[in-house]
Amino acid sequence: MTTFRPAPAWLADAVFYQIYPQSFADSDGDGIGDLNGVAERLDHLAWLGVNTVWLNPCFVSPFRDAGYDVADYLSIAPRYGSAEDLAELVDEAGRRGIRILLDLVAGHTSDRHPWFRASADDPDDHRYIWAPQGRPQGFVASPGTRPGSYLPNFFDVQPALNFGYAREDPDEPWRQPMDAEGPRANRAALREIMDHWLRLGLSGFRVDMAASLVKDDPDRTETAAVWTELRHWLDGAHPQAVLLSEWGDPEVSVPAGFHTDFFLHFGGSTDGLALRSLWSNGEGTVDARWDPLDCFFDPNGQGSARPFVEAYDKAAAALGTSGFISLPTSNHDFSRLNCGPRTAEQLPAAFAFQLTWPTLPAIYYGDEIGMRYVPGLPDKEGSVLGPRYNRAGSRTPMQWDEGSNAGFSTAAEDRLYLPLDPSPDRPTVAAQRADEASLLHLVRRLIALRRSAPELGPRASLEVLHTGYPFVYVRGGRYLVVVNPRRDEARHPHAATGRPLASSGVELTDGVITARGFGYGVFELDG
Repeated sequence: MTTFRPAPAWLADAVFYQIYPQSFADSDGDGIGDLNGVAERLDHLAWLGVNTVWLNPCFVSPFRDAGYDVADYLSIAPRYGSAEDLAELVDEAGRRGIRILLDLVAGHTSDRHPWFRASADDPDDHRYIWAPQGRPQGFVASPGTRPGSYLPNFFDVQPALNFGYAREDPDEPWRQPMDAEGPRANRAALREIMDHWLRLGLSGFRVDMAASLVKDDPDRTETAAVWTELRHWLDGAHPQAVLLSEWGDPEVSVPAGFHTDFFLHFGGSTDGLALRSLWSNGEGTVDARWDPLDCFFDPNGQGSARPFVEAYDKAAAALGTSGFISLPTSNHDFSRLNCGPRTAEQLPAAFAFQLTWPTLPAIYYGDEIGMRYVPGLPDKEGSVLGPRYNRAGSRTPMQWDEGSNAGFSTAAEDRLYLPLDPSPDRPTVAAQRADEASLLHLVRRLIALRRSAPELGPRASLEVLHTGYPFVYVRGGRYLVVVNPRRDEARHPHAATGRPLASSGVELTDGVITARGFGYGVFELDG
C-alpha cells in the first residue's frame, strides 16, 4: 500500500452535511437557492453541530445534469452568486467552526466547455476520447468539424475527459495510454482546479464518479494510480485538505489516495448492497438492475443488519487507520430516509444508528427534520434516470418555516427550482426547533454526544452483539447502542446495565434488552 501523509486531524471528528445549493436557501428571490442563502443559514448548521459542509457543483454549467456538466471549473454559476460570495461563505463558515468542501467533477465536462468545443474542431486535440472514424458502441457523433465520434461519461452531453486506457485493443487503435499528452494535460488540469479553490480557503473536495477516469480498467488499478499521484501532490501542496470519493468501494478508493469513501447505492462487488440493505425499501429511487431485498430499516422487520455489518467489517479491516468510510442518510441521487413505508416515527432509530456507528456520518440537507421524498415530480435538469428512478424527489426545497414557500424563497411558487412537498404536515426547522421532543433536537443531541465521546468516533472499538431485531452493539467498551427499526417489539438476551443518554422505548432488565417498535437507546454502561 502506498504511504500517504496521515489525514488531517480534523477529519476524524467530521460530521458531514450535504447541501444541494439550488434547493437550500434563496437569498435573492429568483426561486433558486444560492451561496448567500447558504451563508444566511449557517447558524442552523452551527446550532445542529455539523462541522463540514459539502456543496454540490456550483460552477458555470448549462445544467443538463444539475451542474454535473461543468462548462467552467474556475467560475461560479451566476445563479449561485460569485467567487466573492463563495469566499465570504467560507469565511463565515470558518468563524462558526465549519469547513466547506466543493464537488469536483473529474471525469467529464459539459459539451459546452471551451475545451470540448475546441476539441470538436481539432483532430489533434486529445483532451477527450475520440474515435476518428465511425461510431463505436456508446459513442456520440461529433458536433463539430472533426470527423468521428466521442465517448460520453454519463449523459451524451457529458464528454469523457481522456485519462487514457488501461489496455490496448487492435480494433480500437485510437486508444491512448495514460502517459499520452491528453491524459497528462487532464491530470495537470485537475491539480490546477483544486489548487485554485483550495487557495480560496476551501477544505477539500468530494469527487464525482471518481472510479470512471481510466477506461477499460477492470480492476481500477490505473484509475487508482491517477488518484495516488494527485494525493501525493495534495499532501505536499495542501496538507490540511481532504478528498472524498464517490466510488462506493472504500477497499479500493482509500488505498488509491482518498481520505474517505462513502457507502453508496452502487459500487464494489455487491453494487452497493451495504447501503441498500439498510435504507432501500423499493420506493423512491429504484434501479431496475437491483435485486429485490428487504431492507433492515423497514417496519415489517424482514431484513437484517448482517449484510451491512459484514461489508463494514471487511472494508474497515482493509483500511486500518489509512482512511475512513462515510455513511450517508441519503443524497441527491438516492431516496431520502422518509420514503415510502418508512415514515417520520421510524427516523429516530435510523439516526441513533448512523450517529453512533464508526463511520463518518453524512447528513443530507433536510433529513435532520425528516423531509419526505416527494414522488411524481417532472424531470428537472436530468433528474430522471429510469421509469422508477427520479432523483428530483430528493431535491425539493428545504423547509425552514410555515411562511411562504416554507421560508425557502420569496419567489412566486411557479418559479421555484422544484415544487415543495405539498403535504400539509410537512416538517419545518422552525417547528422542530420549538419542540424539544422533535427529530431535529434528537439529531442535535446525538451529534453532541458523538463529539463529546471519543468512544463513539471512527477509531474506537466496535463489538456487534446482534444483527437482527434489535440491532445491538457496544462502542469503545463503554456505550451500548440498541436500535429496533421494526414496528413490533424485539428482545435480545444480554446482561447489561447502564445509564440512558438518548433513549426511547428501550429497557435493560433481568438480563434482557427489550426494545419497543421503532425504539432506540444509547446507554453508558455501568462499571
